[in-house]
Amino acid sequence: MKQNNHTAGWNLQNSYTSLPEAFFTKVRLNPVAAPKTIVVNEALSEELGLSVSHEELTDVFAGNVAPPGGEPLSQAYAGHQFGNFTMLGDGRAILLGEQVTPSGERFDIQLKGSGRTPYSRGGDGRAAVGPMLREFIISEAMHGLGIPTTRSLAVAATGEPVYRESALPGAVLTRVAATHLRVGTFEYASHVRGNLDELKALADYAIERHYPDVAGDYVGFLLEVVKRQASLIAKWQLAGFIHGVMNTDNMTISGETIDYGPCAFMDSYDPATVFSSIDVQGRYAYANQPRIGGWNLARFAEALLPLFSDDQEAGVKMAQDAVYQFSDLYEAEWLAGMRAKLGLFNEEKEDAALVAELLEVMKSEKADYTNTFVELTFGRVNSCSEAFGLWQEKWEARRARQNQSTEECEALMRRSNPAVIARNHRVEEALAAGVRGDYSVMERLVAVLRNPYAHSAEQAEYASPGDAPGGEPYRTFCGT
Repeated sequence: MKQNNHTAGWNLQNSYTSLPEAFFTKVRLNPVAAPKTIVVNEALSEELGLSVSHEELTDVFAGNVAPPGGEPLSQAYAGHQFGNFTMLGDGRAILLGEQVTPSGERFDIQLKGSGRTPYSRGGDGRAAVGPMLREFIISEAMHGLGIPTTRSLAVAATGEPVYRESALPGAVLTRVAATHLRVGTFEYASHVRGNLDELKALADYAIERHYPDVAGDYVGFLLEVVKRQASLIAKWQLAGFIHGVMNTDNMTISGETIDYGPCAFMDSYDPATVFSSIDVQGRYAYANQPRIGGWNLARFAEALLPLFSDDQEAGVKMAQDAVYQFSDLYEAEWLAGMRAKLGLFNEEKEDAALVAELLEVMKSEKADYTNTFVELTFGRVNSCSEAFGLWQEKWEARRARQNQSTEECEALMRRSNPAVIARNHRVEEALAAGVRGDYSVMERLVAVLRNPYAHSAEQAEYASPGDAPGGEPYRTFCGT
């Protein structure tokens, strides 16, 4: 027996509308001509408590109808984009509501590419199939790696073209997130609105929803966000992930990765790697991500500053003390992750130097970042260089000084070093097929990426790096 949306398992609430109206605008949906669901995340659907087939939810996924209980709105926010402050907002996104799951968790359900909003700033509010499938692939890859991330529930084709440099098939992504509250949301409240009551209402809402243990403690709230972001960015670095556009409107206060525009995973290890076509100065290069994370958190602290103390000097000191913890928290998390990648259970003073030496050898030899750690895991390193040989002797001596067996070390490394990542050429291959209407390539890729630590024979064909067309560096583009 078929179910309709009223019995689909929707359990939507709309707590965001309890905030002052300055933070959102209620909107009408923008129906499309010929909606068709082209991919759906069945496992995520089950986690959310949704129990219908994707065909029955097509009108929701395409933005033609709101699910029962939904109150469509677009959020207002600002942000520092490449260091420059500007007013922003959901220019092509609509928040349908918050799904409360059977386990009691709360997740935003947002449509992306669903048409114009009051914040579109002249844009059409639409998105193309390729970029929406890209977000689906990368966000599932990140989830498989154990990196906090927004998730993709579905992609629906609109049956209508979008016009960029040429006409492209249109699509809408349904995104699931613990929150869409961003550093830029607080910058909007503090720097654009400048209303203390509104800023306090926003902070209280965020704390109640995400950090109830620090209720009433705004400095504690800042510190919790600092901790989440230190952990998140360390995980990015450990996986060789480059976000590409770490603007403050792309940093969530929940510590989830959000907005998969010009992102990609690094093949050959090079700290200066940049994939984004617009990041000509390398502001968001791989090596800069921790520094930018700290910079963004300083902007967050500035936005919250009026809540810290009536004494501005004292408030600034509180903010600095919290933000200054980011570097140490990040370094500790990253080094702990590197120890695990190298099969090290205990801590020694020289571990950081051992890791740095390995990375320098990898850089000089243009070694594949992911595969080098896999080769170390299974003892099949291809390098014959003297530099690597000397490093390997130090590493083996270091492992010999701990109590765990070789088998235990390998098990730790297997759990810490993925066999596969979302290789750039594999992603492009899947997107090209998807634009042609063949989604099987993407489905096979996503299935592999969801279990990256399996180290199975079936994953071998997805483990090899590819070459960019014509030997040119791989480039990604904004527009998702």
